[in-house]
Amino acid sequence: MTVPMQIEIAYALPQVQFLKKLDVSPGCTVENAIRCSGVLDEFPEIDLTKNKLGIFGKLTQLQAVLEPHDRIEIYRPLIIDPKEARRLRAKKNDR
Repeated sequence: MTVPMQIEIAYALPQVQFLKKLDVSPGCTVENAIRCSGVLDEFPEIDLTKNKLGIFGKLTQLQAVLEPHDRIEIYRPLIIDPKEARRLRAKKNDR
């Protein structure tokens, strides 16, 4: 008998945060855990072929095998390039 391990799935929007603990079997992949969590049903805009994924802030792949207590983070695409945002703020402050 395999003992399940606990992991977390995290996805955040400016107004809403999805954070769910999940028990998975050893050998579970990032993709399997995401699909089992229900986050794709709640946030249909998530596209696993486009959204970047991480485990505790380090980029990972869908086929990566999870370790106990891993937190999978689903990242949103950037709205604006950070360098461009800085330029716009600097330009606004120069006025």
